[in-house]
Amino acid sequence: MYMKKIIALLVLVLMVTVACTPSESEPATPETGYADGKYFAMADEFDPDSGWKETVQLEVKDGKIVDVVWNAVSNQLGIDKLTAVSAGKYPMVQAGGAQAEWDEQAKKAQDYLIEVQDPTSVTLDDEGRSDAIAGVSIHVNGLFDLAKKALDAGVATPGPFEDGTYHQEAAEFADSGWKEFVDFVVMNGNIVTAKWNAINEEDPELDKLTAVAEGKYPMVASGGAQAEWDVQAKAVEEYLLSSQNLDIEYSNDEGNTDAISGVSIHVNGFYDLIKQALGL
Repeated sequence: MYMKKIIALLVLVLMVTVACTPSESEPATPETGYADGKYFAMADEFDPDSGWKETVQLEVKDGKIVDVVWNAVSNQLGIDKLTAVSAGKYPMVQAGGAQAEWDEQAKKAQDYLIEVQDPTSVTLDDEGRSDAIAGVSIHVNGLFDLAKKALDAGVATPGPFEDGTYHQEAAEFADSGWKEFVDFVVMNGNIVTAKWNAINEEDPELDKLTAVAEGKYPMVASGGAQAEWDVQAKAVEEYLLSSQNLDIEYSNDEGNTDAISGVSIHVNGFYDLIKQALGL
């Protein structure tokens, strides 16, 4: 009888322990602790007005968020927002009268997330702002929404490339009088934005995208091309972002390819510069 009571008690303890242990199939929560590792999430689309796409990178150690990097990438500049701020290309104080630059306010919002640990706990108004974070007037909904998205997705598997913001120029001007350059950003091992352009030998202040916009590089009217250079360049950039493939197949020795629909320009310069920047 005594042994039966001991066995029954052990069974009861085991049942309670199993019931109280979080299931491995359930998402981690602040109460159960997050899985250690690095997390990443990015907005689905570039903002059609600003050209920015927000990103969030998180690091979890011992079940807690210990590092947050809130950023964004630009399809107009080919760089990330933190780089743009440091380069003076996103002056919120001088241009808009903000109380602090974007990176300073972003840092406070990041610190707040590390403090509360739960991206769903912050109260936001209809415009995505929060009174809970002192000294922050920017919209912060992107940070908290993407943090939740990243944590829900689990530890991120990185791509093959080294994270960073890259700029690479051709070694010299081509016979056409243009020197190509690329700007691109790698996050979580993947290329998340890229901008292809060129500078003019006779007028170094003139870039090719500006020349197209000003009607100084009319490929359709003067050469019968199927689309202007900027339209085709954008298609090349988007193909790279969707494929992440740098080993594109060329259809001839001049650097054309049949792999990208609607593109008849030489694309080897773009891919060669990307590879050079990455050391490939």
